[in-house]
Amino acid sequence: MLRRHRHAARLTLEQLAEASGVSARSLSDMERGRSRGPQHRTVAALADALALDEIARKQLIELARDGRLRDHWTRPTGLCELPRSVDDFTGRAAELAWTNDLIHADKSPGVAGVGLITGPAGLGKTTFAVRAAHTLRPDFPDGVLFLDLFGMSPQPLAVGEALALLLRALGAADQQIPSDTSGRASLYRSMLRDRRVLVVLDNAASEEQVRPLLPGGGGGRALITSRRLLAGLEGVRRLSLGPLPLLEATELLTGILGERSASDGEPALAQLAQLCGGLPLALRIIGNRLVSRPDWNAAELAARLSNEERRLDQLSAGDLKIANAFGMSYEQLAASARQVFRRLALVPGRDFDAALAAVAGGTSIEDAWDALDELVDLGLLQDSTSGRYRFHDLVRLFARDRLQEEDTSAERDALSGRMTSWLLRMATTAGRWFEPAYGRPDRSDSDLADLSSMDEADRWLRVNADNWLGALRYAASRGLHSVVLDCAESMHWFSDRWMHAPHWHEVFTLGAEAAAALGDLAQHATQLNYLAWVHTVPPEDPETALRYTADALDVATRSDATAQIAWAHLYAGVALRLLGRLDEAVASTSRAAEMFKTTGDIDAYCQCLGALGNCLRDSGRYTEALEQFHRMCDLAGDEEPAMTPSIAALTRPYALARAGECLGLLGRRAEAITKLTEAIGLMEQLQLSGLQARYLEVLATILADEGRTGESRRVYARAAEVFETVGDTEASGRCRGLATAAH
Repeated sequence: MLRRHRHAARLTLEQLAEASGVSARSLSDMERGRSRGPQHRTVAALADALALDEIARKQLIELARDGRLRDHWTRPTGLCELPRSVDDFTGRAAELAWTNDLIHADKSPGVAGVGLITGPAGLGKTTFAVRAAHTLRPDFPDGVLFLDLFGMSPQPLAVGEALALLLRALGAADQQIPSDTSGRASLYRSMLRDRRVLVVLDNAASEEQVRPLLPGGGGGRALITSRRLLAGLEGVRRLSLGPLPLLEATELLTGILGERSASDGEPALAQLAQLCGGLPLALRIIGNRLVSRPDWNAAELAARLSNEERRLDQLSAGDLKIANAFGMSYEQLAASARQVFRRLALVPGRDFDAALAAVAGGTSIEDAWDALDELVDLGLLQDSTSGRYRFHDLVRLFARDRLQEEDTSAERDALSGRMTSWLLRMATTAGRWFEPAYGRPDRSDSDLADLSSMDEADRWLRVNADNWLGALRYAASRGLHSVVLDCAESMHWFSDRWMHAPHWHEVFTLGAEAAAALGDLAQHATQLNYLAWVHTVPPEDPETALRYTADALDVATRSDATAQIAWAHLYAGVALRLLGRLDEAVASTSRAAEMFKTTGDIDAYCQCLGALGNCLRDSGRYTEALEQFHRMCDLAGDEEPAMTPSIAALTRPYALARAGECLGLLGRRAEAITKLTEAIGLMEQLQLSGLQARYLEVLATILADEGRTGESRRVYARAAEVFETVGDTEASGRCRGLATAAH
């Protein structure tokens, strides 16, 4: 009929193509019967170009519609069919909502309606995409297609072959499929243009593989999954899948187990879910193992998984093996990136930066960046906006297994030694920034990262605490006593800034043991005094503090270390005050004060004044206590201070706060509020979070007593926030409750 109308209009194929905007090739396919069901828009354009009357126009359009129906019911089946969705699919509600929004979003310029789902091995990207496609199926009357691109295999699916499979699934006959890739891509886009089809492209290898398979606009949509980030792919919306939260992971495991989950018990299943790290593949493996072995006990399997040495071996069921999933990603890496990956398994802490990665990999910082980018791209590492990287727990175990297999024992020992040395030299250098005669330390080690300010040193010590503490343990286990002692000693002044950190007991214990092994009595007494100090910081343990001061006094006396004898008396005074033995506390503290005054140590003498003031305050002698704190303020605030400037800077906010507290107790609340406000501001500048939280609560109480309820509520809320940052959840909850009550 089309040929008859064209002849009647005295038009050639080329002339009709130009008039209608339909290609001459498409017209030829219609006239020869190769295309029996062209799209409505195409036929309407031809009817307009041929100037058909209403009857002829309607007849032509109906013939095309009948052809489309025949094509729909006679096209090959079983090609690119969507896999079944698992019945026990759990969670991912927000992510499923994301795919729904993507599909129903308004059309946008360029590639529209394309979603890219990325994430490491084992996160269930394919399962999620299949679930989403089944959910969305009613929105795609022209079909949902699924194609595995084999992105992790040595030979991913070629673009031309992928296009041929999709074209056949769309109903194209073999003789219609062009031989060249560009021709196939063009035909593919034209067949999708007027069809409402969802294409799921699973396991993509690269941007080049995916681009020709995307719809060119119109009603077609696509979901892509890939372990790679495919950062170069333009015009797509991105969704990064993460591990399942513990609750959803436990629900998934419960769903896999079905009826037997009740006998296993929720605690055991929750422990299994936690050991699987929220990876759906690991959870399915564990669930399948339990289901296939009814006599197994979930708690016993959890005990097996708790052994890190055997955890990966336990995470296998038939052809499902978590190590195989990670191994496919590992095989994609360049040799240099593989080396960095497996050697990072020896990093002591949970995360690390590029500088430490360079040390671990034995490479330059530039090459380390390249390796880290490759590892993140393949999902073998997780990165953050702070420039730090971390393993998933199971991926770390896989990296450790690769290290055992591919590096010799001697190479591993050398790497551990090199990393330990670097971390402890960095930590010691950073700690030296805070010593009384502070300033930029002389950095003779050219391989260390540069710490150009006290703030940088502070940040490095905090964010790398797990790493340098792990290195300190390793050095102690290897008998590197001098290195351990140097590092522990360098932490003394920094510990005042971060007094609520949980690891100071271990740091100074290792320091004391190292000093004892070296036979250095003065340093042994010093480290014992530091341990006494640790036990006077909340939550206090004054009885233990007294035992340490007694040991320190004994060692210091034997070595005639006058300064450490005085410090032992001072710390003993603090512990006695905490025990309520105030007369003894005053006597011990006064003795320390006399010794420090005699030796001219004004810094330590000033600390004694504060300790005496605390004793007087606890005795209810607020005016006398206030005098001691004012003397502290004077010593720390002189224009030409007798104190070391850095110690004066730390002392002043403490003295102001204590003075403010005493003023409040004396009923002089306006003066108290002024002192406390100044002190808290200085504490925030110096990052003395523990003290800041404590005196925020004191200030809030005084504001409430003064009738300034709104201000009190805000300060209580701020105190709750700061208590939370130092890990004191009890105090945080108390202040949060008081903030609400004040309202």
